[in-house]
Amino acid sequence: MKLLAGNSNRALAESVAAHLDVPLCRATVKRFADNEIFVTIDENVRGEDVFVLQSTSYPANDNLMELLICIDALKRASAKRITAVMPYFGYARQDRKTGGRTPISAKLVANLLERAGADRVLTMDLHSGQIQGFFDIPTDNLVSAPILAADIKENYEKPGDLLIVSPDVGGVVRALAVASRLNADLAIVDKRRSGPGKSEVANIIGDVSGRRCILFDDIIDGGGTLCNAAQALLDNGATEVSAYVSHGVLSGAAVDRVNASILKELVMTDSVPPPEHAANAGKLRYVSCDKLLGEAIRRIANEESVSKLFD
Repeated sequence: MKLLAGNSNRALAESVAAHLDVPLCRATVKRFADNEIFVTIDENVRGEDVFVLQSTSYPANDNLMELLICIDALKRASAKRITAVMPYFGYARQDRKTGGRTPISAKLVANLLERAGADRVLTMDLHSGQIQGFFDIPTDNLVSAPILAADIKENYEKPGDLLIVSPDVGGVVRALAVASRLNADLAIVDKRRSGPGKSEVANIIGDVSGRRCILFDDIIDGGGTLCNAAQALLDNGATEVSAYVSHGVLSGAAVDRVNASILKELVMTDSVPPPEHAANAGKLRYVSCDKLLGEAIRRIANEESVSKLFD
């Protein structure tokens, strides 16, 4: 097998390659004066099983286009099978029509990947599981619950008083996966969304008084949802509030918002590279998903079960 890394998250790609003890494929990705992307594969890939590692995070359109062009280059170089490894699947939140004359952009991205020549997709913690059905090719959706639950066990003493909290009703299944691994109780924040990126807390479902709460979500973008939920939990008697998130998108003033909030810490996987201004943010901490991705890639290459990773 061969591993090809795009430019969206080079550090994660190098960590995955080190875990697998497989060097990254030599390639040149450059831009012309008008910002068009040009890709050259600098070694033979004919008949090879190639995995392209690229998160479609900010800048989402550039990174998506780079992934599509890499896939096309590999297809035209006669690669036997091409797997798009997308630790973070951009446009996943646009998975349904939210009103009249609106797109389903996640389906469009799925179509683009297939038409470009991808034979398989490997991703992690899709915003909604039904996105797997947008593809007509095999799609594996890894979950970060095992590595994040392990980090909670390692860093939180006396887990008996921990309470896992879903920041909205839609994330209950995701939060329950972590709560069951920790043998912890579950609470839910009843969130009402007034518009894109705007939300407010209506109710807390569950008794949080005297408990150490851990909010668990898949994406933090602007940070408003988690920070508002944390404040609501503290107002309802929680002793402290932390947050664990799969994908740290951290757009705009999100880092400053988290640092100014009552959150004890925000822990994320490195599926999305940290923004430059987050380097000295004291409340942010990262847990690597390189071993999870590496093991999934190894199993796919060897035609082994991926689901056994979560048994």
